[in-house]
Amino acid sequence: MEKTQSTLDELDFAILSCLQKDGRMSFTEIAEHLNVSVGTARTRLNRLIEDGVISIIGRVDPDKVGFKAYAHVAVYIRPATLKEQVAQTISKMPEVSFLASTSGDYDLEVDVMCPTNNDLVEFINEISTIEGIYQTKTTLYFKVYKYAQPDLNLLK
Repeated sequence: MEKTQSTLDELDFAILSCLQKDGRMSFTEIAEHLNVSVGTARTRLNRLIEDGVISIIGRVDPDKVGFKAYAHVAVYIRPATLKEQVAQTISKMPEVSFLASTSGDYDLEVDVMCPTNNDLVEFINEISTIEGIYQTKTTLYFKVYKYAQPDLNLLK
């Protein structure tokens, strides 16, 4: 059974908050911080992982590891019946860090990270050949001021 926000309790959110601050925090540290047993912390965190609520990953700073071209690409699709097919194709591309269906002027919003501007041009040229895409508009991000996970306190 997939765990949803409504089935997460206060302890689950507290564990998630601890890991957002320090993804390497040990079960012992989580337990001490939340005043629960190590077994409780371990059991809860393992369940959150199994339920797909959280994944433990190493998050890198794109700029510091060599991604110098970061952009937002608005994708326009015709006919609209190809939107899902186009989205599935784009989602498999390694340069894509975010992809969403949108309302409004364009159909898909794509955030892309590439090593260089030339790589970004190649990416744009490549997606422009996908059946159904008739237009793209690219906005370069000159400087990213915030790149973060959602603040769980907003759900309280």
